[in-house]
Amino acid sequence: MQWTGLNELREKYLHFFETKDHLRLGSFPLVPKDDPSLLLINSGMAPMKKWFLGQEEPPRRRVTTCQKCI
Repeated sequence: MQWTGLNELREKYLHFFETKDHLRLGSFPLVPKDDPSLLLINSGMAPMKKWFLGQEEPPRRRVTTCQKCI
């Protein structure tokens, strides 16, 4: 079995979803800009909360990201 580095694994993950017509987004900041209910981003889905609540329209129906989190 060949060793896969973290950056290579992350890239393979993102590339897989891009081949399935997902829009690749960059990582969101660890300190949320417009969400007073959170001190830090503690999960990968927290920055997308406004889309799930219908407060904003996402850039596309399918997105992928590799989110920094604590």
